[in-house]
Amino acid sequence: MLYEQFKVRAEGVSAEVYRYATKIEALDYLIRFLRKEGLAETPEASALWAEGSFLDGMERNQLAAIAGLKFDVTRESAATARFGISQMEWALADTGSLAQNSTAIAQRLVSSLSTIHIALVPTSGILPDMPTLLAKVHPRDCAYLAMITGPSRTADIERVLTIGVHGPERLIIIFVDEWGGNN
Repeated sequence: MLYEQFKVRAEGVSAEVYRYATKIEALDYLIRFLRKEGLAETPEASALWAEGSFLDGMERNQLAAIAGLKFDVTRESAATARFGISQMEWALADTGSLAQNSTAIAQRLVSSLSTIHIALVPTSGILPDMPTLLAKVHPRDCAYLAMITGPSRTADIERVLTIGVHGPERLIIIFVDEWGGNN
């Protein structure tokens, strides 16, 4: 029920939402998506993957061998990368928003500077609403709470909408059922 509500809300603000039973299925989709969208070794076609528990147990050497996929996140590489991959800890069903403890700067860089942000989320991290999230998160444990609702959008005084000016122009959300995340 919460997943369906989240999906409707997130797609309503132009996010793309997918769900997979296992981390392997999600990873297979992610790699196919990157290749289809033009992942390459050049900085403007590269993907940066911020460290997170999704990668626990994965064979990183195989992932690092994929041309254009990098794990060393810097401000400069994030500013030019086409794809940014991060994990989000929570998803709010009532708004279609993602929430993340972004104390680690790499998480913030890949989720805000790339053209396409790919968010990996444990399905168990879907919460009904903001009050439920705020009951889980304590400022002592989370110095920087990031909220993301759809791709970046802005409008001028004449109401001309522009996508991707202040952040990613596409948001791909991948839920994984078997993965417990950090929540």
